[in-house]
Amino acid sequence: MPITPLNRLVDFPAELWDAMVPTGQPFQRHAFLSALEESGSLGPHSGWQPEHLLWREDDQILAAIPGYRKRHSAGEYVFDQGWAEASERAGIRYYPKWLGAVPFSPVTGARLLGDPAAAAQLLDNLPEYLAQQHLSGAHINFTDASNNPLFTGKAEWLQRTGLQYHWHNRGYRDFQDFLDTLASRKRKQMRKERGSVAAQGFEFEWLEGAQVSEAQWDFVYTCYANTYLVRGRAPYLTRDFFSLLAQKMPQHLRLVLTTLGGQPVAMAFSLVDGETFYGRYWGCLAEFDRLHFETCFYQGMDYAIAHGLSRFDAGAQGEHKLLRGFEPVITHSWHHLQHGGLQAAVDNFLQEERVAVLQWEQDARQALPYRQA
Repeated sequence: MPITPLNRLVDFPAELWDAMVPTGQPFQRHAFLSALEESGSLGPHSGWQPEHLLWREDDQILAAIPGYRKRHSAGEYVFDQGWAEASERAGIRYYPKWLGAVPFSPVTGARLLGDPAAAAQLLDNLPEYLAQQHLSGAHINFTDASNNPLFTGKAEWLQRTGLQYHWHNRGYRDFQDFLDTLASRKRKQMRKERGSVAAQGFEFEWLEGAQVSEAQWDFVYTCYANTYLVRGRAPYLTRDFFSLLAQKMPQHLRLVLTTLGGQPVAMAFSLVDGETFYGRYWGCLAEFDRLHFETCFYQGMDYAIAHGLSRFDAGAQGEHKLLRGFEPVITHSWHHLQHGGLQAAVDNFLQEERVAVLQWEQDARQALPYRQA
């Protein structure tokens, strides 16, 4: 069949891959995905085996889906562990499965790349590929508006809705201009938080990818890994990933270093494109009052305002973001399960879940700090 698996993205020309990516968003580009592979962050040892799917016609690659053969559900941020447990109880094999996603990054974007007609054919033929490969199903997470119509109306694909929180820069002149849009009590709370951090003597330095030294990347990794180790978990990414990313796409990387008395104590690592600031990883060497909010949120909002970026995507979860002006945003993922009974059970679950998610979106808007019209 014309679906061809690709197990090493480094073997595929970067310029041909990037030509299929419809936007400038960094996460689907060859540099980002290949850095994950080359750094050893992915591979059989991690349960993330690269298996990108290419659609070939007349020896030409017309479409692709970046993807992975998975033997667990960790690092996806669209949680299906309950489905796997129910399958096991019913004697249905759930792993391995196939996942179309950006590893460890719950960021919305195009997942079906290339010519839309060819991408639609790839999607239609994917169940047959799953059967040939003895995979239990396919899961394509965090699709954007360009991809969602390719799934709509196809009974074999179940839609799952989720919720994230994004901050929108509505042409603010500075942070005070943003504060002026808030209710009085919320405005005072944010001023108090920022004032508390300033009073402790913290200072912040912004660096672009090409400006970061290897010693500073060592510090970044130490902080990043610490956020996992304190919870008794191993970090997803290796140290080499950060250096490789700095070599391959430094123009997209942003780092804020937090110092106290001249010594680095915390960091927040982010990526940018022409419109969006993507907050990704944070870490610190010790706990400090309110430092997380300042380093991860307020500094990023300052940066977005100063550089004319319209949106701040701070990743998954975190209802505390609502109180800081991050608004609820619906996300979309799509799922196909080869076992008919499991597909029907998940369909029923998703219909009930969707009602709850949409209700929570409405409730969350009532918690936003903005002044009422």
